[in-house]
Amino acid sequence: MHIAWRGVTLTLSFLFLNFVSAGRTMKAFKTRHDNMHKRWWQALKKNRPMDKINLRQDDIQSSISDFRTKCNPTDRYTSFDYCYNYFKTTSSTDIEKNLERSCLTLGFYLASWGMLRGSSFLLEKSARYYARVIEYISSLPREVWLIDVDNYSKNDEQIIDIYNKVKSTVIENGNADLTLTTKILLGVFGFIPAYDQYFANSFRKIFQGSCGFRKVNRKSLSCIELFYNENKDIIDNESNSIQTIDFLTGKESGIKYPKAKIIDMYGFNKGLMDSRN
Repeated sequence: MHIAWRGVTLTLSFLFLNFVSAGRTMKAFKTRHDNMHKRWWQALKKNRPMDKINLRQDDIQSSISDFRTKCNPTDRYTSFDYCYNYFKTTSSTDIEKNLERSCLTLGFYLASWGMLRGSSFLLEKSARYYARVIEYISSLPREVWLIDVDNYSKNDEQIIDIYNKVKSTVIENGNADLTLTTKILLGVFGFIPAYDQYFANSFRKIFQGSCGFRKVNRKSLSCIELFYNENKDIIDNESNSIQTIDFLTGKESGIKYPKAKIIDMYGFNKGLMDSRN
């Protein structure tokens, strides 16, 4: 009898220890995941090939100054200002409630930036087509508008998730998604450069092919953050100095350009100039 009870006691003890161990395992798994992410991020920053690349650029200010000559209130580049102003300052409730205005604001911005030219599938769509993405944008917390290049390492998963959700609401039938989706993210949230041809070409050269900028993933986001860190003083100064244009007055709105927009302007204009030489 004593032997039997001893066996039961040992069995229960074994099960209890396994139960406790399982709980600890779940906590340990999350901790390991978080630590692995941190180690991955740090390892990329310390990657030897990156150390050999000079990310410090001496033409940022001149390139942005050239870009800004085409940012008068009626110039097409300023469509970014009107789009970003609207979504940044309008409540989530009003973004959805004023669906027509929201769709038209986003649609005209995309048209100004070439997303409706050539063989784009958007040529066959009306402004009402953007209703699904507007509904998704209105569902996001306002904290999303606080994301910028200087906090990518804390928000990379959220950026990638938003990219995928926007992509799923806009892209259909296997159409190209990278340029269009990042244009939307830039115009609405201002937290990522648009991965268009000019930006991608110029940043591939800067990173000497070590990052292709063909996907919105942790690698491309970390490369943009590395670029920012190497040119932080210049980018911060430009971001603090440049304000968006207010649609009604045609004057400065008091809203500063995000750091990601400064990097977008530089990459776009540099790539454009290179294509003409």
